[in-house]
Formats: sequence, C-alpha cells, structure tokens
Amino acid sequence: MAGRTLDILMIEDEPNIAEAVNFILMREGWQVGVHGDGAGGIEAIRAARPRLVILDMMLPNRSGAEILADLRADPDAAVAGIPVLMLTARGHTGEEAARADAVLAKPFANDDLRDMVRRMLN
Repeated sequence: MAGRTLDILMIEDEPNIAEAVNFILMREGWQVGVHGDGAGGIEAIRAARPRLVILDMMLPNRSGAEILADLRADPDAAVAGIPVLMLTARGHTGEEAARADAVLAKPFANDDLRDMVRRMLN
C-alpha cells in the first residue's frame, strides 16, 4: 500500500456487510480499509486520513453519530472536512445522521452504493 492513499475507510461491525461493501468498492479500483468497532473509530480516521469515510450508525462501544460528532469537531480542518457516507438501518435516518454528507439506508443496492461513493469521491 506504499505510495497509495487510502480512498475509503469503512467503520462497520457486521462482517458480512463489511466484506460485501469492501468487495464492491475494491472492484471499482478504490483502496479500502476496514475498522470493525466504534471504539477507536476517530483515531482510525485520523491515522488513515481517507478521502471518504463510510460509517455505520449502530456500532458497538461508540455509535456512528458519536464518531461523526468527534470528526466534525476535530481541530484539524482536513480531518473535520472528510466526507462521510452514513449507513443506517431503515428508520434511523433522522437528526443523528444530519452531519453526514450522505445517508444510505440498509439494505441498499450495490449500484446505489457505487454511484454514491463515485459522486462523493469526484
């Protein structure tokens, strides 16, 4: 991975979803990293400095909404400004996700995910 910037950091605790999303996005040529827990989520974002964060709303130990709030309040403007695509269960798309740049409800179509990520990275 030397010399290659991480395009996307996904914070998702469900292995099947993480694996599927990773597969879909890597087929498009994007470099994807996965962090599987809410604990350490903001630290993972700071360390990776991805071009996009895909963040699950419901995570163990720290919610996606809490991680997103920390991200938007980060003193480093480059970190605070990283675009976020929030993944939510149907019915959890309210105020909690308001600071996200985009929201995608689970289950979602592969094409919808690809199209949204493409728009957010361009």
